[in-house]
Amino acid sequence: MSVSVKQLRVFEATARLGRLTAAADEQAMSQSAASQSLRELESTLDYPLFQRVGRELMITESGRDTLPKINQILHLIDSLHTPGDGTIAGPLRIAASVTIATYLLPRLLAEFIQRHPNVVPDVKITNTQQVIATLEKGQGHIGLIEGPAQHRQLQITPWHEDKLEVFCHTNHPQAQAGQLNREQIEQQRWILREDGSGTRRIFDTAMQAINVQAQVAFALNRQEAIKQSVKAGLGVGCLSQLSIAEEVKSGSLVVLSSPLELTRRFSLVAQPTHNNKLTEAFIEFIKSQTQSLFSKD
Repeated sequence: MSVSVKQLRVFEATARLGRLTAAADEQAMSQSAASQSLRELESTLDYPLFQRVGRELMITESGRDTLPKINQILHLIDSLHTPGDGTIAGPLRIAASVTIATYLLPRLLAEFIQRHPNVVPDVKITNTQQVIATLEKGQGHIGLIEGPAQHRQLQITPWHEDKLEVFCHTNHPQAQAGQLNREQIEQQRWILREDGSGTRRIFDTAMQAINVQAQVAFALNRQEAIKQSVKAGLGVGCLSQLSIAEEVKSGSLVVLSSPLELTRRFSLVAQPTHNNKLTEAFIEFIKSQTQSLFSKD
């Protein structure tokens, strides 16, 4: 088998960037040369890595299975350029769910970069579903998600427990009582995260568990928009306790107890064989900081 490093880099870049033209630009090649490299690699491996859908290139199942192995090879090659002095440096691509990216990741990165000043973080903020897709395509080194997930190729490791809270504005009819029973839950206008988010999946699962159907007034992909909508009296919300802590402390939002089971676990997502010293260092750092990080909230 004759496979070149150039072919592997073109494949990895195309999978990560989602476009052959972008991959060619990154690798300082013409599009025709990049396309030829992919064809040669597919011919050598004897299976397709991408399929063309309209004008888009979509990675095949065989390509997804191969990507972690190629990433591992490229990481090993790149490590030849790094002296074995234990230095942690380079780009760190992180895909994180909204709550984690907003309320936890800034502190984590600040401390990590203070320890390793040559690390350059690149953070993508999206929902749980898209974090999984980002790691699947090799577009991130590590993912941080809020919802339950399974994947046959990615390693998903529970990290820490979080709790969602049901909340309302201080002028809401249930604010003084501080609770919602099963019947009252069905009567509310709910302002929730969008489908595909970890927060929404936990909420929907909790509603199904007590056989209740929510009246969803709005489904929004921004936590601040949800909080402001609740403050405006448009309905009742459900978000992580981390995201409403300041408003609850100031008295602008009220937590409502309910029969809903809204506990969840944050998880780390990574390729099972990343062999990346920087990724490994960041994962170990996150695990070591968990207790002190959450004790501040």
